[in-house]
Amino acid sequence: FGIATDENFVITTTNRKEITEDNFSELVQDGVTLYLLQSVDQMLVLATKERIDFLPHYDTLVKSGMYEYYASEGQNPLPFALAELIDNSLSATSRNTGIRSIQIKLLFDDSQGKPAVAVIDNGRGMTSKQLNNWAVYRLSKFTRQGDFESDHSGYVRPLPVPRSLNSDISYFGVGGKQAVFFVGQSARMISKPADSQDVHELVLSKEDF
Repeated sequence: FGIATDENFVITTTNRKEITEDNFSELVQDGVTLYLLQSVDQMLVLATKERIDFLPHYDTLVKSGMYEYYASEGQNPLPFALAELIDNSLSATSRNTGIRSIQIKLLFDDSQGKPAVAVIDNGRGMTSKQLNNWAVYRLSKFTRQGDFESDHSGYVRPLPVPRSLNSDISYFGVGGKQAVFFVGQSARMISKPADSQDVHELVLSKEDF
């Protein structure tokens, strides 16, 4: 740093708390921004930037569906929520060479622990990474690129056909999660990729959050 051997200096946090041998392990963590100064109260000669990493509060996911669907004033929002859940199956079965099978079951018993809505299809299935991507809030299925392995890799918008057939309902990558927490309090996705013998399961639960 070009500090002369006879020059005094201090290392501080952005709150101007001096780093010492006693508090080093408490204050110095991965990614923390530090100042190298001549004194604790030295004026900064330039503007500085500090990187902040944060995890959104789980209410962002759990309560967003309630806000979104109740905002559709004068409409019955339940069909829209169910349409979002069916959209995954429409997408998964869009390349089927045989029959496209999509079942919607309303389970009022305790076979799943609580009453449930089950959407079952014979589509191509999802890998563990694709299940992970589905759980990411605001990760649109049409923009999952780069580090994100998409279940719509190489997606090309289909020719104009009824939207109910082309899996174009959930365009913004929000609907599935919002729909789940509008209808209930947890989501359980079980998927087996067509070219694999592995079965992957993802659980999102308000109780676990």
